[in-house]
Amino acid sequence: MMDNPTAIRPGEEVNQTSLQTYLADTIPNVGVIERIGQFPGGYSNLTYFIKTSEREFVLRRPPFGAKDIKGGHDMGREFRVLTMLRQAGYQRIPEPVLYCDDESVIGSSFYIMVRVPGVILRAPSAASLGVSTDTMRRLSESLVDTLADLHALDIYQTGLISLGKPEGYIQRQVEGWHKRYVAAQTDEVPAMTDLARYLTDHLPADNPPTLLHNDFKYDNVVLNPDGLSDIRAVLDWEMCTVGDPLMDVGTSLSYWSELHDDDFRKSLNPSWLPGNLTRQEFARRYADRSSRDVSNLLYFYVFGLFKNAVVVQQIYNRYKKGLTSDERFANLLTGVQALALAGTKALDNQSF
Repeated sequence: MMDNPTAIRPGEEVNQTSLQTYLADTIPNVGVIERIGQFPGGYSNLTYFIKTSEREFVLRRPPFGAKDIKGGHDMGREFRVLTMLRQAGYQRIPEPVLYCDDESVIGSSFYIMVRVPGVILRAPSAASLGVSTDTMRRLSESLVDTLADLHALDIYQTGLISLGKPEGYIQRQVEGWHKRYVAAQTDEVPAMTDLARYLTDHLPADNPPTLLHNDFKYDNVVLNPDGLSDIRAVLDWEMCTVGDPLMDVGTSLSYWSELHDDDFRKSLNPSWLPGNLTRQEFARRYADRSSRDVSNLLYFYVFGLFKNAVVVQQIYNRYKKGLTSDERFANLLTGVQALALAGTKALDNQSF
């Protein structure tokens, strides 16, 4: 059940000799690299396991061909977020070790953190683990509570407010993600045009800002193997900022597949397994835990679907250009279509 690395995908290798020299010069008593593996999940940043004779680390770097995505895959910012969270006293994160912007070391910027061993529920394998419905219920409740706890951090006292500009956050996000979609578009998807128009025409006022994770789902948390409802660490802070907390909730809900959803959406998150909260139950628990008004959550759910569709489109665009050869990306256009249709269906039914 442990989240273990596998062999590195062809074309995504790390120069072990160069990395060893760099680590030996920057980390005291780092030891000799004995193994480099790759964590196979995820479609975005590449994540590697680094085992030395002394310790175990995780290395994060941008995907190949990602330099044309403006503002994305910023390893320095992700490292800064982890550092600030540790300084703020938040412990459910890996310990950041170093950031390197010298691309001559492995061909890109990267950062290193201490590995947090545990279980990560990835959609392709979660069903085979045989997790009981009672455990899944407690875990899904714990996930909601963890998100509410993140939103309860004092962004002013901790200095986390410096991570973003909350004024006008929703409008900037809607406009920004629409521009990203246009830049990465390869095919006509009418439902994406409909969603972009809806989001622009129905902009709500911003709620008081909180810290936002912006990619909060099962495969971005590390679970205690001795009790899966115990969340050891929250991972993947690439898109962390400050802004309207319902943007975060909407993104999480957009990942929160249910049994009747299409296969692509179920491939993103094992929340469809028996015992999990439904999307409506997720929203109610968050409202109870945070005391926030979630009556307009449909808008944020639709935005989450649109944003996730744009991310998938960007990855598909890189594949079409030949910037990555990962065959998992060959049929991602169907994912864009599935997410967009889920958004239009939610609007038609006025329900998520």
